[in-house]
Amino acid sequence: MSLVKRTNENWLPSIFDDMFKTDWLGGTTNVNSIGVSIPAVNIIEKDSGFEVAVAAPGKTKEDFNIELDNDVLTISAQEQKEAETKEEGRFTRREFSYSTFKRAFSLPDTVNSAKIEASYENGVLNIVIPKKEEAKVQAKRLIEIS
Repeated sequence: MSLVKRTNENWLPSIFDDMFKTDWLGGTTNVNSIGVSIPAVNIIEKDSGFEVAVAAPGKTKEDFNIELDNDVLTISAQEQKEAETKEEGRFTRREFSYSTFKRAFSLPDTVNSAKIEASYENGVLNIVIPKKEEAKVQAKRLIEIS
């Protein structure tokens, strides 16, 4: 540990800035500069289509909104939590939190947008985006020479 010399007279705010603006996880966090968490997304391409998995624990399926507009798939969620604690004669406490996120993905022309399906289970939003029949990988076949 080394000591840091502060030359200005207003040293206390800069100590807090250093402490709270430092990414202590080595750049692996999904928290931006204003403290909003953006869930991690896994996208897997298979022969039949794409599978999108969004890690969003603690939410319900009603919190999500999935839209498709001009081949852009937008996933968003908004959640409000409020709790109030009262103890007569002593204190009252009310805590609330709001969280929101939005992710958008451009879909290729090869997907069948009419058959997109979504489900939410165990904190993971799963979206299945099937490919069009002509875009699926065709089985290898021999062509006879005449």
